[in-house]
Amino acid sequence: MSSQQKQSANRAAGAAAAPEPTGPRPARLTAAAALTAVEGVALAALGIFMLVEGLAGSPDSPQQAVTGAVTVIVLAVLPLLAARGLWLLRRWSRGPSLITQIVALPVAWTLVNGGGVLIAAGVVLAVAALVVLGLLVNPTATEALGIGPREQRS
Repeated sequence: MSSQQKQSANRAAGAAAAPEPTGPRPARLTAAAALTAVEGVALAALGIFMLVEGLAGSPDSPQQAVTGAVTVIVLAVLPLLAARGLWLLRRWSRGPSLITQIVALPVAWTLVNGGGVLIAAGVVLAVAALVVLGLLVNPTATEALGIGPREQRS
């Protein structure tokens, strides 16, 4: 099947999606992707640490400890996928990255209220989340991802 026939078949099936943007990746989008990836890696590391502690340590409930750890590891997949999508200029990746940052803010608040070393972790997380939010709503990033104002129909 030729490329033109595939495009016609996709349009007929209602799958006429806009092509993914191409071109150079703006530095702001690169920074957003990198910070989102760091958040994902940190979350995965936390999950692995929790898993090791749940299996090797003596938790009150080993099953609950392992379940919590696996949940955190699975949750790390969202920012990692979003970071990869941002790196590759995929427009779908902005939403998951924004959601990750919005969810990170109450987590940061909880860490700050935890006291001790958790205050520093909470501040770092809050700053990273706010920076990524700012980078992702920037017009340079949205244009690079092919997201812009909708054209008004007459």
